[in-house]
Amino acid sequence: MTDARRSAVAGASHVFYRKLHRALPRIVRGEGVWLYDDRGKRYLDGSGGAMVVNAGHGVPEIADAVGAQAKALAYVNGTIFTNGPVEALADLLAAKTPPGIDRAYFLSSGSEAVEAALKLARQYHVERGESSRRAIIARTPGYHGNTMLALSASAREHYKKFYGPWLLDVVMIGAPYPYRSGPLGAISPEMTGDALESAIQKAGPESVAAFIAEPIGGSSTGASVPPPEYYGRIREICDRHGVLFIADEVLTGAGRTGKFFALEHFRMPDGSAVVPDIITMGKGLNGGYAPLSAMLTKSTIVETIAQGSGNFQHAQTYSHNPLGAAAALATMRYLDKHRLVERARTMGAVLQTKLRDAVLQGPGADIVGDVRGIGMLAAVEFVADLQTKRAFPRANKVAEMLVDKALERGLVVWPNVGHADGVDGDLAMIAPPFTISEDEIDTLASSLSSAIGDVAHALST
Repeated sequence: MTDARRSAVAGASHVFYRKLHRALPRIVRGEGVWLYDDRGKRYLDGSGGAMVVNAGHGVPEIADAVGAQAKALAYVNGTIFTNGPVEALADLLAAKTPPGIDRAYFLSSGSEAVEAALKLARQYHVERGESSRRAIIARTPGYHGNTMLALSASAREHYKKFYGPWLLDVVMIGAPYPYRSGPLGAISPEMTGDALESAIQKAGPESVAAFIAEPIGGSSTGASVPPPEYYGRIREICDRHGVLFIADEVLTGAGRTGKFFALEHFRMPDGSAVVPDIITMGKGLNGGYAPLSAMLTKSTIVETIAQGSGNFQHAQTYSHNPLGAAAALATMRYLDKHRLVERARTMGAVLQTKLRDAVLQGPGADIVGDVRGIGMLAAVEFVADLQTKRAFPRANKVAEMLVDKALERGLVVWPNVGHADGVDGDLAMIAPPFTISEDEIDTLASSLSSAIGDVAHALST
């Protein structure tokens, strides 16, 4: 066992860390896009943690709002009482959602929100007399969370290796993934929506409860953007077969792609908004200041349950808690006040250009298959062969190596693996706070390019 592994597993700390192969730096302070450890080293948070931090670290007015709420009221039982922050946050979100989405159910994590959304779809169908609708259709690559139902709907084979016997069968279709499934406008079923139509027909329309998808790819497809007409087609298919469409905006919601919801980038054939039946949010909703997620849905769905059993059967101790809602409310107000979603769009264009130029002209360009993204969400995909797009063998751990090399250079990025074929595939996600300056983007792009060069050198020796 190496010294690093020994210190992580058997060191002085009693913390059971998520990563056990190395000792972790201890962060003591965050400010803007920067993190500072207890040894004085600073890191540019190029991924906003886990694509969470949008308003920036250490914003005094958000921190003050959380403190004031904790002093006034930190917790009440959401089955007995309501509270001011929950009501205000629901009103704010209802004003931002597509037409008809006007009810908010608050939880603590993105996984919980997805779990609740899938359960809501099932309960809705049962309460309206269609109990045969039990099938879920999801996409591969794709990721929706770590709770058991959410993990069942995710295409993470390295996670399912341990928990597969406990998971439900979910129908999987190919995700629109332009780098690997064809360019925009390609006629492959994954790119047109025909894959969903075929899956529903094969399963039997009367048996399908819901289709769940990330409107723009998260870490699983590395910020891949579907064709502009894709979701209009998806909405039409779901409507025709009575299937609920769940838009998983846990990662992309709250402005990450330059619009408040990623689904706003897409339109119906007549130019109107694409309106899902359920939206899940997390991550940027709370900006990292306190755990909170949301499931947003239509009042017609809620009314069906109200007129039936009268209860949504999804109990969570910390649902509708005032402290998390206060943090999210302050974050949303800060985004609005400083027009940070608009900034994610305009400065995001700068980020995309500078990343692409630095990485594709940098010392490790020969292992970079693609640089892509939208707004403040970007990805670099690594390949062993640029012509064939062949992925590196998983044993090389290229994404993990890149994260370590970037960290040595004071840059935080987020890895993902397995997207090429379920096992192989390496990419890095870039998703900084929306407040990042152009000079800081230059630092991010330069540091990332150098770290990629370090990886390419290590692979060649």
